Amino acid sequence: MTSEEIDLTPLPKHWQILPEVPEYASKALSDFSPFMRQLLFNRGYEDAESAAAFVSCTVDFPTNPLLLKSMSQAVDRLHKAIENGEKIVIYGDYDADGVTSTALLVEFLSALGVTPHAYIPDRYDEGYGLNKDAIRLLANEETALIITVDCGVRAIEEITLANELGMDVIVTDHHHPGPELPPALAVIDPKQKGDPYPEKYLAGVGLAYKLAQAYLHDFPQEDVSADQWLGLVAIGTVVDMAPLKGENRMLVSKGLEQLRHTQRQGIFSLAKVAGVDLTKCSTSDLGFRIGPRLNAAGRLESALTALELLTSKDLLKTGQLAQQLDSYNNERQEMTSFIREKAAQMVLGEDPNAVLFFAADPQFSEGVVGLAASRLVESFYRPSIVGHEGAEFTVASCRSIPEFHITQALDECSDLLVRHGGHSAAAGFTIRNENRAALLARLQEIATKQLGDSEPLPVLMIDREIKLDQLNPRYIPGILDDLHQLEPTGRENPEPVFASFGVNVRYARLVGKEGKHLKLTLQAGVHTFDAIAFRQGHWMADMPDLIDLAYRIEINDFNGRRSVQLNVKDIKAST
Repeated sequence: MTSEEIDLTPLPKHWQILPEVPEYASKALSDFSPFMRQLLFNRGYEDAESAAAFVSCTVDFPTNPLLLKSMSQAVDRLHKAIENGEKIVIYGDYDADGVTSTALLVEFLSALGVTPHAYIPDRYDEGYGLNKDAIRLLANEETALIITVDCGVRAIEEITLANELGMDVIVTDHHHPGPELPPALAVIDPKQKGDPYPEKYLAGVGLAYKLAQAYLHDFPQEDVSADQWLGLVAIGTVVDMAPLKGENRMLVSKGLEQLRHTQRQGIFSLAKVAGVDLTKCSTSDLGFRIGPRLNAAGRLESALTALELLTSKDLLKTGQLAQQLDSYNNERQEMTSFIREKAAQMVLGEDPNAVLFFAADPQFSEGVVGLAASRLVESFYRPSIVGHEGAEFTVASCRSIPEFHITQALDECSDLLVRHGGHSAAAGFTIRNENRAALLARLQEIATKQLGDSEPLPVLMIDREIKLDQLNPRYIPGILDDLHQLEPTGRENPEPVFASFGVNVRYARLVGKEGKHLKLTLQAGVHTFDAIAFRQGHWMADMPDLIDLAYRIEINDFNGRRSVQLNVKDIKAST
């Protein structure tokens, strides 16, 4: 089976138009426009107080970092290390959340007059999280205190070894703990049992921020505030797809404002190569332009390149590093396409009706398999696992659908795995090659049992229908003002999606690299609208005269010209 025989275009989606605001909620939300009432109701806000807090990016629960379980012990131990001049190592992860977390604590401790050391494991030689070789190396270098960021909550053996070698460990991690916590001096993870902190979904960088905030609460320092690093918090939180509600929404909102006026040279240089106007920086810019370039360093080479970019103040150096990350990102895109196509061939050639995709190959880069798995989910809407096959072990990344909790499935197979961890929609694991067939069989059994004989389709939630022929241009500024109130948008607070039916396609052309995208001019009554449909160039071969479209409303800045544009998420032929 060749790639030409496999349809890799995204599956058509089932559109679900959300119900209209009921009368009781409309009255409660009467301070907002009718358009905004619908958007707020769709996001679960039915009363004036909670809606106002959401729009203003405030929270109605305590955010004292000392509420986090073990935080007081962590602060006391950190202060002791600072006072005694002990060697402190920040042990991070190689993704954007881990790198921003590492940068935050390195810079925070530097601001206190400490010279901390950063350790980020090599994805290919060491893998994710703490490892015993690294622990021994740090002990030999006379490290006294290790602070993990974005990792460590399942590293029982490694932290036990660290203790045996005379080192204390403070774990800050936002991943789900296993049944047993590691024997660290302090474990800071709001998901652990008995933790009273109300916000359970901070990213790793959010917890690094909380540690800095808690330290300054107990040991205030003149001219040092944890808020100095909110720009990093915003990047890591958005790129790691933490839910953008509650405290995360508040932190990201403040962080975006900081980024729009940043004096951070590395971010400025990276934004320039990514084509981002920092003065108008949005979550979309972080998620689709800044984040992928930061992640590309750890995917292809070393995440230390991204860390150096974030912490350097040298204009020439940051310019060079930004160009390097941009080059990595271009290479990463090509590798992702190759792996996705070959993985699809491997799975469908074996079983065209596979309920779960599982493909591993020595050619698959360990740093890109997760992205390829995401693309497979987009194309086939099946839980997808893609791995790099080494001589003895396979290291794999998993992406899933809402109907299938991938980490719980892996938990049921833990006896076959060397290590694993993750979330409901994304996970990773390492397995001995001889156990791979047994793992696949068991996962297929679990998936078949949970998904049954049904063929789930991706669901696109539609906030409301808009009749484009009735959308007078003078209404658009008000709509844009309402949409602005929802920012920052992201996971669990998505950008609103609208639907219009029976729209005339006046003009269409392919754009972008390899003609994968579609540029449209749409006619609706007396009004025309520009539209862009990313990764939907396949429609060009048979474009209907009339289409139904699901889309976002956005401002397009091009060559200094600002105009309204419809960002098309899905297209259907009008019936």
